[in-house]
Amino acid sequence: MEGVVSKTIDAPYAPGNRGLLRKSKCLNRQEFVVVGWTDPEGSRPHLGALLLGYYIDNGKLIYAGRVGTGMREKVLADLRRRLDPLARASSPLSAPPPRKTRFGSPLVLSRVHWVEPRLVAEITYLTWTDDGLLRQTVYVGLRSDKPAAEVRRELPRKG
Repeated sequence: MEGVVSKTIDAPYAPGNRGLLRKSKCLNRQEFVVVGWTDPEGSRPHLGALLLGYYIDNGKLIYAGRVGTGMREKVLADLRRRLDPLARASSPLSAPPPRKTRFGSPLVLSRVHWVEPRLVAEITYLTWTDDGLLRQTVYVGLRSDKPAAEVRRELPRKG
């Protein structure tokens, strides 16, 4: 399911008149491990986007995508304050993230800062791409109640 189309009860339905209709997206929500951040661009301070991952059962950390929306300046400053002490020289991921994807701008690895995978962020997203990356992500907040090592990709239940 992608969403629901609706209109107000007092608006008449007129074939072809799409202006009356509103689409409500069905979003997913899940936690992910923060594995790094990108440099900010333009007038944005502190950081550009968070890079996200999840663990699989054999302990490998898999790249899930990035999130750059949903963070006000105060949140960006707090995230950067938490990320700086976790900085590391190399990626914690089991495989490098794809540099190009059909959706979004290319990931420039020279602008990525890797971190120890300790922070857990809650993210809303629309869907997963065929190549295993998140689409249309929004940052919700950090989770302190779940250890990063327990974060797994949630799969929809059948039936």
